Amino acid sequence: MAFDEWETAVKIKEIREHSDDQLRTELEAMERRLFDLRTQAVTEKVSATSELGRARRDVARIKTVLRERQVAAHGAMGTAPVEGRAS
Repeated sequence: MAFDEWETAVKIKEIREHSDDQLRTELEAMERRLFDLRTQAVTEKVSATSELGRARRDVARIKTVLRERQVAAHGAMGTAPVEGRAS
């Protein structure tokens, strides 16, 4: 099942089955979708208001899996990088 065909919330198990590259690509698409939904919410009526929250949670799930993988990869070396902070 392709990410863009999902009509319901993305399951974390399904996200973990994909590679990092696939997740990054989907993250970009989901963030664009979230932007579009926010724009619709401001400029016109959104047909399904729950879509905004669902899209936001899907973005968070993908980011969580990517971060878990990053920590796991660096955890094996003994250090986990913290994004946004100078080392």
